[in-house]
Amino acid sequence: MTELTRQQQTELEAAAFRRLITHLRERTDVQNIDLMNLAGFCRNCLANWYQDAADEASIEMVRDEARHHIYGMPYKEWKALYQREATEDQKRAFEENRPEE
Repeated sequence: MTELTRQQQTELEAAAFRRLITHLRERTDVQNIDLMNLAGFCRNCLANWYQDAADEASIEMVRDEARHHIYGMPYKEWKALYQREATEDQKRAFEENRPEE
């Protein structure tokens, strides 16, 4: 296995994260509830983790700023454009698979 410096590891992780964000921005057909049901996280989780990282770095950030970074637009705008009402099957699957807090 290639030995990476801490800086290289950070740069690769950051690049992978940016690619994930770009992918999720392009795949507006994939609903957050689908992500939650299949993977146990969604765009909002990523925004929360982003905000947590900012908090740990003593960078002031509010939830709306973190969500804007993940969604590429204000969250309310993304919801109005792309979010569909969850089906009963999606809601049931979410309740069955809901991550423990």
